Amino acid sequence: MSTPQDETNRTAPPRQGWLQTISSVAASFFGVQSSKHRQRDFTKGKAGHFIAVGLIMTVLFVLVVWIAVKIALRSAGM
Repeated sequence: MSTPQDETNRTAPPRQGWLQTISSVAASFFGVQSSKHRQRDFTKGKAGHFIAVGLIMTVLFVLVVWIAVKIALRSAGM
């Protein structure tokens, strides 16, 4: 039987850092996430962090592609 004091002595599992979250999202962009890291993401990660990083990385990807197309069109004389 657990007591309230036992509940306060338990510590929450350590959370995943931002660099690990960014690394996991980047790996998922290419579809190369390892099973070990996927398990870590589901046990220690927060969904909000993955959503935020995913949205930011998607916007950055679109901007990089847009800039590359602009540069290519300008160098082609269009």
